[in-house]
Amino acid sequence: MQPSKKIDILISGASIAGLTTAYWLIKYGFNVTVVERASHIRAGGQALDVRGPALEVAEKMGILNALKTNSTKLTGMSMVDAATGEETYRNTEQTLTGGRLDSNDVEILRDDLCQILLDGVGNNARFLFNNSIVSIDQDSLGANVVFTNAPQQRFYLVIGADGLRSNVRKLVFGKDKEFVKYLGHYVAIFTMPNFLGLDRWEVFYQHEGIPIAACIAKEKESDIRAYLGFETPEAINYDYRNTIAQKDLVAERTPQVGNVLPQIVRYMYEADNFYFDSVNQVIMDSWSKGLVTLVGDAGYSVSVSLGQGTTVAMVGGYVLASELAAQTNDISKALQCYEELLRDYVINNQKLAYESRSEPAVEDYDSTDVRDLGQSVVPFTFKNYTEIV
Repeated sequence: MQPSKKIDILISGASIAGLTTAYWLIKYGFNVTVVERASHIRAGGQALDVRGPALEVAEKMGILNALKTNSTKLTGMSMVDAATGEETYRNTEQTLTGGRLDSNDVEILRDDLCQILLDGVGNNARFLFNNSIVSIDQDSLGANVVFTNAPQQRFYLVIGADGLRSNVRKLVFGKDKEFVKYLGHYVAIFTMPNFLGLDRWEVFYQHEGIPIAACIAKEKESDIRAYLGFETPEAINYDYRNTIAQKDLVAERTPQVGNVLPQIVRYMYEADNFYFDSVNQVIMDSWSKGLVTLVGDAGYSVSVSLGQGTTVAMVGGYVLASELAAQTNDISKALQCYEELLRDYVINNQKLAYESRSEPAVEDYDSTDVRDLGQSVVPFTFKNYTEIV
């Protein structure tokens, strides 16, 4: 493919969706700018799954071997009664987060995947770190974008890949309450020392049959990716920018039983890569408005229930970039095709995630209860984009 479309496109968010989209837009010859609120790729984050059609995208990008090399390579999982410390369940064939260990699917930590995608983009995109969008003023030929810490610039298209709480979506489409559907759970994710001595293993701590915490370690010398979560029927009103208040919220709802949960809470307060939010889906009638469009969680968050968000984001980024390249002279048609191609795929993923919100209590688990996540992969057939130049 020879670069032939020297058109300026802005992507908001150096995320999985944003970096995947950037890679393909650059491949097709577009000029790409990525604006990111953080100072660099955000450290920490959960274990993600690259499955089914996303493996095809990764192979097309030439990064599949890198994903496998940097995968979690877990060898199993266990469940522990948080109060007594007793192991109540063990499985060395599959895990709750990654599915069957003999699957072709790849489980990888978020920052590892982002770094691989960032390396793929390289110096071919202009990055505006420590920055965000203040306003987007669009007309029929482009959009004037004002930034917090960079000069105003005009772009042919603005792509919001800035996650569940998308700034682009708020500026152009409306407030979160119009699109974000709460699914009854909250989760905190952070990094802590491997005081449990986990080695390519994940462990879940439950109290009175309710999952409270999860811990994953790639190797004994690595840090643990920790999760603390709780359920509540109604969404909680809290300050998204007050990290201490969020940590207090999690601590108040974490049972102080046994030896491990209190220690996890202490490490949570020390964590500088703490992330907290409700488990949600984003439901929108359209992901595009004029010369602004959304990709990944910003437009169609699936939720963490089945771990399909990464796969959907990578598929979405590839399809969006390819349709823009195929129909550069008719941007409206390109965005329409992007939505038409993905709509049923997104809906089917969201339906599966919504129906899989609850896990059986610890006392109900047996060797057949750990869900085979591979069976939840929604197939997707890609158009042939090899002729795009």
